[in-house]
Amino acid sequence: MNILIVGLGVIGGSYAMALKEAGYNEVYGIDSNLDTLRKAEDLNIIKKGFLAGECNKEAISKADLIILSIYPRLIKAFIEENKSYFKEGTIVTDATGIKGPFVKDICSSLPDGIDFIFGHPMAGREKRGIDYASKEVFKGANYLITVTEINKEENIIFLEDIIYKLGFKNIKKITPEYHDMMISFTSQLPHAIAVALINSDEEGRDTGRFIGDSYRDLTRIANINEDLWSELFFGNKDNLLEVIEHFLNEMSKIKSALIEENEDELKSLFIKSSKRREKL
Repeated sequence: MNILIVGLGVIGGSYAMALKEAGYNEVYGIDSNLDTLRKAEDLNIIKKGFLAGECNKEAISKADLIILSIYPRLIKAFIEENKSYFKEGTIVTDATGIKGPFVKDICSSLPDGIDFIFGHPMAGREKRGIDYASKEVFKGANYLITVTEINKEENIIFLEDIIYKLGFKNIKKITPEYHDMMISFTSQLPHAIAVALINSDEEGRDTGRFIGDSYRDLTRIANINEDLWSELFFGNKDNLLEVIEHFLNEMSKIKSALIEENEDELKSLFIKSSKRREKL
């Protein structure tokens, strides 16, 4: 089976490494950066690399499975520009963090015989580029499949088998709408909180010498890819704004309890959060 990864950054590179470890040897890559392709070849995680735009036909026409590890805005363009190269029966999947903005458009523009199964590995790293890729990032992680009416059950089962072989622990199948609603809370809101927390610090303080595990863990994802995450935030704006409002409401409860010196209320908020965290 020939597998093609489009975009060999931190996630695409991690896919290549995990596929290699799982025993998939016919893995190829497309990237816009020649140095990235050379690194992937030198690491022996792809059999051959292709520079984006120059050899797309050669790479795509032989692929049985294509993994698109590129920005959301590039997904539709890639399909439109290359759909004549897909061979019948090819399965395409993605790794993007939002689905709503493009699922319907892609489903309506796919060639006959091509099954696009929208996916989202709930694993990532705060750094960017193949130098920070790791096969370990998928171990024990969750994976989301956004099911559409065009998907064939046998193809979903086929993809699930590969996902588990890469080290993922749980797979959940959901609608595009539910995906984006949940991701706004479990992924995008934490990133927004981390950014706000880091940026709320006073300039010039020696904060680094006062950091413990809590600050370190909360702010790890504040080291953020501004291009990607701006796109993800705007692409899921309505959902994200709603969960930000809920978060601010809970923060205001803590603030009010402090202002009013209401110890019972503060403790009740702590107890509620502890119980909820245990259930997770």
